Amino acid sequence: MPHLRTSAAHHGDHPPGPGATDDPARQDADGVGPRRRPARLRGLAVAAAVAVLASGMPSPAPVSAAPAAALPGIAWQACADDRDAQCGTLSLPVDWDRPSGHRFTLHLARRVTTDPARIGSLIFGPGGPGDSGVDRIIANDRFSEELRRRFDIVSFDPRGIGRSNPVRCSAELLGRQPRIIADQARFDALLADNELLRADCRARTGPLYDHVDTRSTVRDLDAVRAALGESRLTFHGSSYGTLLGAQYAEEFPHRVRAAVLESAVDHSLGTRAFLDTQAAAAQGSFDEFVAWCARTPSCALHGEDVRAVWAGLFPRAQRGDLVDPEEPGRTLTPYDLSRFAQHKLKGPDRAGLARHIVTMRASPPAAAGPRAAAGQETVVPYPFAVFCADWHLPVRSHREYAAHLRRTARIAPDLRYPQTVLAIATCLGTPAPVANPQHRLRVRTDMPLLVANSRYDPVSGHNWATNVSRQLGRSGVLLTYEGAGHGSYLRSPCMGAAIDSYLISLDVPADGSSCPAVAEPGV
Repeated sequence: MPHLRTSAAHHGDHPPGPGATDDPARQDADGVGPRRRPARLRGLAVAAAVAVLASGMPSPAPVSAAPAAALPGIAWQACADDRDAQCGTLSLPVDWDRPSGHRFTLHLARRVTTDPARIGSLIFGPGGPGDSGVDRIIANDRFSEELRRRFDIVSFDPRGIGRSNPVRCSAELLGRQPRIIADQARFDALLADNELLRADCRARTGPLYDHVDTRSTVRDLDAVRAALGESRLTFHGSSYGTLLGAQYAEEFPHRVRAAVLESAVDHSLGTRAFLDTQAAAAQGSFDEFVAWCARTPSCALHGEDVRAVWAGLFPRAQRGDLVDPEEPGRTLTPYDLSRFAQHKLKGPDRAGLARHIVTMRASPPAAAGPRAAAGQETVVPYPFAVFCADWHLPVRSHREYAAHLRRTARIAPDLRYPQTVLAIATCLGTPAPVANPQHRLRVRTDMPLLVANSRYDPVSGHNWATNVSRQLGRSGVLLTYEGAGHGSYLRSPCMGAAIDSYLISLDVPADGSSCPAVAEPGV
């Protein structure tokens, strides 16, 4: 095992992120269960009403009104895009509370090991929301050679996403959603536009539109586990996929063999804490970028006042004459500029961010505004509908909205806008209650869940991982990569070995362990 650093302090002693304690959703007591070594695997598979459809890679089929016959497993065949991978489908209920009603087709893919030391199936929960698990399996770039030797690696396109009855909506209505809401008139217009959008998406998508929440996907995941013949689930979720893993453990605690939550999403947050915690994470990542540039001679801004150079770009973005260095002909708004930096920090590509800042500083003012999209489709997939079914983030007026922006700008003075602010506009006016509202986790598993996170993640901040770990109590441990970027499993040999050992041998790292940062490739 590579060198893990351990901490004597329990993660529950860490201070919460900004805004974390002032939200009502955060003030419940933690659910704490006893930590035990895993019991012997028991035959806990339950009958699942899943039907098998032979699959290559067809277009998503329409929802069926008639229930399909239950069959014992998934009929796999070679994927059209990669004959070494296998693709299959399951027919599942649109509404798990009405299993004999409408059904939809869930698309899956896997890579099978023939090694005698095979343990079983490892199911990957894709992030986003909107990432395709099928594409991830075909790409074959997510897991170590040792994990691929010991497990069949399985994933799927979650309901409403990719091949699995994707939510589809009017591109014109989606195009009305602003990045930032300018005033009360635009706020009111957005409420009306979002109401039209919801009706449009529902009409184009069918009955699944009202059942794309993660809690429904938890039931899909359990059906996949049963169809694979696994008595217990071995799971690795990334980013938004960690919500799926955490809620599975909450709903089916005795069916969990092992579960990794990499780049955890904290689903306990109300509007204020949701914005504030990500603003703090984004600013922390930018602070580390500034420190990295100061200690790294190869940084294009080494020896300069990085914050001052960066701040000098915002007036140009406000005037509309700052050119996107990666897309000439397109200009960046202040929100776009902030998002550009956060995308680079997510990589992380700190060297690239520094070079682009130098390029933008030297570039002449743009002569035209943002480039209009040419040949845009009239109907497009809309995977973010999942998010609006999982989160209730009410904002009552533009005055309240503007107050949120002023506060997050104080928390993140360099970046100004957390990326989560876009979710407020996207989901504005969504009727309450949503299908899967926020709540503190109540998990009591035999095997502790492994929460893995980078210290400087601008998207799923370490503050979220700390709070998720705190909610898990004795049913979770926190492993930290002391470096930057969104995602940690592939960042270093230390992180990879610790996570592999947990999934293969059920070796649980000491709570509060960490792995040292490694240099970015090419730096």
